[in-house]
Amino acid sequence: MPLIPEEPQIHESVPGPRATPAAGRTAPTPRPVPGPGPRPAPPRGAPAASARPGKPGPAAPPRGPVAAPPAQRTGSSQPPTGKTGTAGAQLQLIPAPADGAIDAADEAVDLLLDSGRAPGEILVLTTGDAHPWAAHELSFGEASYWAQHDAADDVFYADAAAGRATGRPVVIVALNGGPDETAAVALPSAMARARTLLIVCGDPQRINSVLGANA
Repeated sequence: MPLIPEEPQIHESVPGPRATPAAGRTAPTPRPVPGPGPRPAPPRGAPAASARPGKPGPAAPPRGPVAAPPAQRTGSSQPPTGKTGTAGAQLQLIPAPADGAIDAADEAVDLLLDSGRAPGEILVLTTGDAHPWAAHELSFGEASYWAQHDAADDVFYADAAAGRATGRPVVIVALNGGPDETAAVALPSAMARARTLLIVCGDPQRINSVLGANA
């Protein structure tokens, strides 16, 4: 069902503390609210979950309980009710320009992991250039790359058109470029793959247009 531009049906997530935008960015990226039913944090003393794959480079230090700095909040303070997709998953939108969609997706992954989600529950899809982690791992060959997908014990990053990427409880789509035809296929496919939560990072007008065309 097409969405009315003046009253978009996709509920934006509750604004919260925001990361400082990179130079040249026009607007900060809102932080998403972790999806329904996150797994409880492991008991004290239990082995920590594996860190999510990141950009190639030195390993990052273990994540600690670092409080986020105060940030200006805008918009409603009420949590979004969410929108149900074709697979019954909650749908959340994170407004972001194409060149900031991957950064928004990475921040969403961090928040989900901090909320107690297991890394193996998260799949990140891109419609434009590959995520830096995916590009790095593919340089070692597709066999080892897809072996990590099949192991399902860590966050996995793939092209939105990759049919081999199977569903997970949480699917994040970064609309970081690519033709509208790619997005038109990627979003319905991501809805079908998401079992609990679908997060879409990109231009709201483009997302509404794509979702309306597929209604």
